[in-house]
Amino acid sequence: MSLWRRLAVPAVLALVPIAAVSAPASAALPTAAVALGDSFVSGEGAGAYQPVVDAAGQAQGFPGWSAANSNAFFCHRSANASLLRADLPGIQQRFNLACSGAQPHDITAPSSARAKGRTVASQIDQLRAVAGTHDIDLVLLGLGSNNSSFTFGDVASKCANRFVADAWTGWWEFWAYLGGPVPQEPCTNADLATAAQLAAARDETAAAVRELLRVLDEVDADGFHRVVFQDYTNPLPTDLETSLHTEDGRADDRDKFRALGAERYRAGCPIHRASLPAGHTFSTGLGTLVSDVHTAMSGEFAGADLVYLNVQGAFTGARLCEQLGSPDGALATPIRLQDGPTGVFVTDLDGYDKIAIQRIANACVTYFQTCQESWHPNAAGHGVLGQCLSGAAVTAARSVRCTRAAGGAITVS
Repeated sequence: MSLWRRLAVPAVLALVPIAAVSAPASAALPTAAVALGDSFVSGEGAGAYQPVVDAAGQAQGFPGWSAANSNAFFCHRSANASLLRADLPGIQQRFNLACSGAQPHDITAPSSARAKGRTVASQIDQLRAVAGTHDIDLVLLGLGSNNSSFTFGDVASKCANRFVADAWTGWWEFWAYLGGPVPQEPCTNADLATAAQLAAARDETAAAVRELLRVLDEVDADGFHRVVFQDYTNPLPTDLETSLHTEDGRADDRDKFRALGAERYRAGCPIHRASLPAGHTFSTGLGTLVSDVHTAMSGEFAGADLVYLNVQGAFTGARLCEQLGSPDGALATPIRLQDGPTGVFVTDLDGYDKIAIQRIANACVTYFQTCQESWHPNAAGHGVLGQCLSGAAVTAARSVRCTRAAGGAITVS
């Protein structure tokens, strides 16, 4: 049971460094911060990926680009992840237990027990192991973008693939050369997540978080722990920088615009401008999902130290294709593909014909690890999210918003 519920500690104590209010009985255990959830907290896109212990207890290093995507290494736990970049007073050790692609299922059950899961133990079982040797004082939780209704990776690839198909191939050519129609229209809200799907995802996420909080109360050495519910930030702006609107006199609202397609791919944003509103509706929906779960759990676990961290404005002004020179200076990774599992990223699609484009796109489907970093926070982006977490770790508020000013200053309020 949380120390906040047992003693009704005044809210002002939330401003004290986390370990300073730990019970004396746990003084022998080092304090720990733990990351749980999916790619936006595991460090996907930030590089410097560390070996990951699989369900058999074996540490898996990089297994090669053609290895099965189920390999534990592809959880992509980065040394640059936000948990490891944040200023966390009183925390002695940090454990990144998150996994790229993780779903609510993976909190309570082995990831490998579901389709496209990875060979890692349930995140709760991994948490129990940490609690055996450490006093867990802070948990960063990022959950909701992947579930049994939709996943961030599928949403991103759907919209990008429609743009590429539209840019390189006329509608009639799919029938003549590629065996049938491929969608080429901009994404709509219904293409990404319906209201019913978001509601189902919310309930699925809440069930997993409920069990997580129950286990935390059971295993935490002193019963005191802050849980930060972080939501998501969109890697793309509400509209692209104006130089990316047209190329060779062609916009993306006509059939075939290869030069423009290549230009946007180089910049990191192969996307229809008309898809951007739906993308922002989707990311806002994810924020609402996380906020709703936080509210529900705050009611069920009265007195628990639960903080909602809204990071939807944390990349404002530094999203992909928001400024000239993208992807340089952006806080998210560009979409990058490989021509097979070669380890060499294709940075420019200029000069490729439609058959080559199809082959390159298919490599992402067959070997997802070759493209799974796309549209995730990069190392600099995780550094910003670390600043957001630093503020959420010491706030007295139950809900805070992390925003980026025009000059790059980060504020948590």
